[in-house]
Amino acid sequence: MNDAPGSGRGTRTRPALHLATALAVTLALAAPVAVPGVAAADAPVAAPATTAQWTTATVAPGVEVRTGTITNPAAAPRWTVTVQAPVTARFTGAQAWAAVGPESWASDTAARLRAAGFEPDVRRIPWPGYSDTPSGLMGVRVRVGSYDTQDAAKTTASKVTAAGFHTAVEWTGYDADQPADVENIHVAVVDPHVFRGSVEATHDGNVTQRETTSSVAARLGSLVGVNGGFFVTSDADGVQGIPAGLSVHRGALASMAVGARAALILADGGRRPRVADLTTTVTARAGRSARAVRGVNRTPGLVRDCGQPGGTPTEEPRQDVTCAETDDLVAFTPEYVHALPTGAGVQVVLDGRDRVVSVGDRGGSVAPGQTVLQGVGPAADWLAAHASTGGRVALTEVVRDADGRRVRFGADDSVVSAAPTLVRDGRIDIDAAAEGTVDPADLSFGYAWANNRQPRTMAGVDERGRLLLVTVDGRLSGGSEGFTIAEGAAFMRSLGAVQALNLDGGGSTAMAVNGALVNHTSDATGERPVGDTVQVLPRAH
Repeated sequence: MNDAPGSGRGTRTRPALHLATALAVTLALAAPVAVPGVAAADAPVAAPATTAQWTTATVAPGVEVRTGTITNPAAAPRWTVTVQAPVTARFTGAQAWAAVGPESWASDTAARLRAAGFEPDVRRIPWPGYSDTPSGLMGVRVRVGSYDTQDAAKTTASKVTAAGFHTAVEWTGYDADQPADVENIHVAVVDPHVFRGSVEATHDGNVTQRETTSSVAARLGSLVGVNGGFFVTSDADGVQGIPAGLSVHRGALASMAVGARAALILADGGRRPRVADLTTTVTARAGRSARAVRGVNRTPGLVRDCGQPGGTPTEEPRQDVTCAETDDLVAFTPEYVHALPTGAGVQVVLDGRDRVVSVGDRGGSVAPGQTVLQGVGPAADWLAAHASTGGRVALTEVVRDADGRRVRFGADDSVVSAAPTLVRDGRIDIDAAAEGTVDPADLSFGYAWANNRQPRTMAGVDERGRLLLVTVDGRLSGGSEGFTIAEGAAFMRSLGAVQALNLDGGGSTAMAVNGALVNHTSDATGERPVGDTVQVLPRAH
């Protein structure tokens, strides 16, 4: 799911970890209140007054769930008014607004605010410790006022706007540079050396449906379940529920990768979990002619989160952006339990032996044991020229990791993907720009998603091969606020993770234990229906 950053901020929310406090959490988890049985990283310096309380429940042999509350009574977040900087969106050229701006803009803005009767607070904001963005100064933030209530901040914001500035009312508890007072976290630890069940990523047989994590967990008899990867949530971007990135269910490719993004590989029923950046290549061959398949189980012409060749406005991965393709070839599998897309183009139906059953207009549904190809633009012309009833169109699928090694899947393997990578080879290594979650050339893009605190779901593997599934609550009235991406990486490393990635978050963040939701989700309407999930299943499954 691609969650709108900042949703749910209309209520007074108690905060989470900031980057320094995240290291205090590292110490809190590594010391007397350490998550039992989970290796800790080198002990960092703790932030003063931060304490942690943890409880542990054994759900099954080899499966434990730890629930923690981390507090800092010295923290005092408030409401404020941020004066936003004008920027030009990199791909569209449209005017946009950023939470920080250049030093020259900040100096001029502060002077204009004072002349208008306001006292600005000007603060330099550094880049977080991402591995592929600039270091040093990201930009300068300009704010006005500090208030107990959101309404008081809105009153000042109206006055500042009337004076000619672009404003946003914000809660300082979301700031990475501010301390936080409360953080609620759930950590599930699955030891494959002890646990006799399985762990799998699942869309429960239908990539075009949305279900809550807890309802899927209850139906499957899951011991622990968490939400999985990004997915489509708007009809304008395709069919809701379909993955926005790589998905593999029981060895079968259910969706293609968005560029080279992080993936959680649950090999051999989760007994060999690992995290890797994966790419996918799918090719259709008819006789001596071949054509690249750009998508699996998605609407032709629409690529959520971009990352495919020929996409506009970009071929790069781009979080929460849907790119257009005018030359697109998409394959549909029986997991696409939905009416097939219609419109201009050509459709080819293949049987289980790659024989062409029919060639015609787009539409209908995918029958069991069949595969459907849909082409638009030049891809439709290729299908019309090379596919004929009774002939063969063979599909080959190749998944590779960042080292170019081919990754093969068996019936007990599954994959869920999101972004970005958090920990690699035992070190924090956040490739936020490469995976499309921030853009150093456009600070209007991804700032709140990555650099502000949000509810998060994360997964990792420690040096003993144990799977770590983590949720942190956020944007809750009277409770926890979430992690920044950098805080999430620090926290995963504090648990001893040698590999980790960020999964879907925001209102999607959910953990179910024995089929019941155990965390507090942030959507006002309750637990959000999501796309795929990760389920820890007993042997009887």
